[in-house]
Amino acid sequence: MEEKLTDQEQARHQKLAKYEELGVDPFGSRYEWKDQIRDIRKNFGTLSAEELEAKKPLVNVAGRLMAIRRMGKAAFVNLKDEYGSIQAWIGMNVIGEHDYEVFKLADLGDIVGLEGTLMFTRTGELTIRVSKYTHITKCLKPLPEKFHGLTDLEDRCRKRYVDLLVNDEARKTALTRPAIVKAIRNYCDKEGFVEVETPILSPIPSGASARPFVTHHNALDCDFYLRIATELSLKKCMIGGIDRVYEIGRIFRNEGIDNRHNPEFTTIELYQAYGDLSDMRHWAEGLFHEIADHVIGKEEYNWNGNVINLHKPFKWISMAEAILEKTGIDFREDIPFDKAVELAKEHHVALEPSWNSTGYIMQAFFDEFVESSLIEPTFIHTYPIEISPLTKKSKDPRFVERFELFVGGVEFANAYSELNNPFDQKSRFEAQLAARKRGDEEAADIDFSFLDAQDYGMPPAGGIGVGIDRLCMLFTEQSTIREVLLFPTMKPSK
Repeated sequence: MEEKLTDQEQARHQKLAKYEELGVDPFGSRYEWKDQIRDIRKNFGTLSAEELEAKKPLVNVAGRLMAIRRMGKAAFVNLKDEYGSIQAWIGMNVIGEHDYEVFKLADLGDIVGLEGTLMFTRTGELTIRVSKYTHITKCLKPLPEKFHGLTDLEDRCRKRYVDLLVNDEARKTALTRPAIVKAIRNYCDKEGFVEVETPILSPIPSGASARPFVTHHNALDCDFYLRIATELSLKKCMIGGIDRVYEIGRIFRNEGIDNRHNPEFTTIELYQAYGDLSDMRHWAEGLFHEIADHVIGKEEYNWNGNVINLHKPFKWISMAEAILEKTGIDFREDIPFDKAVELAKEHHVALEPSWNSTGYIMQAFFDEFVESSLIEPTFIHTYPIEISPLTKKSKDPRFVERFELFVGGVEFANAYSELNNPFDQKSRFEAQLAARKRGDEEAADIDFSFLDAQDYGMPPAGGIGVGIDRLCMLFTEQSTIREVLLFPTMKPSK
């Protein structure tokens, strides 16, 4: 069904014929511009009026008309490009009658090119005195009002292209994200890591505990899964001799959507041969400082109502100690499973039918009583073995050498001293398979190709995964993941 045009849209459509009468393509081709507005302001904005008059710099910019103030045979406009905006003065006596007739057809949102010299107005506003006006592309829909037209988050996500046009904060966030990713790559390069690409389609879901998306490969006539982690593929690279390896890429998990979760998200996973958890701790803390120092330029962030200080040393505390501080229960003691169940019921901690050992309940206590309180950057280390099938055991075999990094009550990173014993790895996989049979839908399958790779000898290693979307949330001070994703997953509109 064809959408009915509003009065404003009809008026804009009617102008298309007038452009053609003037010999102008309303949807033009290549335009050769040479200046960005932020560079113009940087290079000339601090000059005096006399210095600017003496230089008479010629500039050529392209962007959208965001304001038009007509005054008969002249007008002031505001032009906005990717990184800034600038005022321009357009006079018929300067650009000529024909081009001024073209300009008279202009509406807010139109894309135009302006060439001219710089001047200051009487009020001191840096302004382009336009000598050449070029219409580039007609905007057929009116832009929403700056403060009232597009305020609902769901509407902004569905029409992100409009949000970026009228919302400076949204555009700043969108442009900060690639700068953060670039800083991550630069940091990895400085540390001697090699970036690789591994498959998104996998014959089995492996490397994490999560529910996968399933698709069907017609030519091979078999099901594949969108990857839920890059871990095992990267470890195969390490076994093959790439000692320091990482990948930045999309991960897909068929799970819920909320302020911290999107079904497709971006991570960096990284592995360092001959290292362990201590190396990953050093790398993770360094990554936060790298972004804070070289991208954002500050150490304190207001995030979700908390002030996060990245300058202080990150805290380091075991999961058992953190639970003990909050509840008085010490999981370092050998608590039988039936006793742990009683403790969970006493403290109103929800239980899952598939759980059959104390480690699961220990994790549940942490989730319930500790996680949300970890505001300052905190490494929680020494996890129960049941929930960490790819991790080396600690001296106490009930636990493993693993940490998660929490900031503002949110998990940002997950790191291991990687398990490189193929016999232990196989038994861990089998335990996960048993958990799946008991009803744990997120338990991992056995990846026989990885077991085969381990038989060739996997060096001891430290490994870490970091959620890039959450990094972007913190460093842009956004409270929901949808603000740092250009096009978050949403239910299709009717």
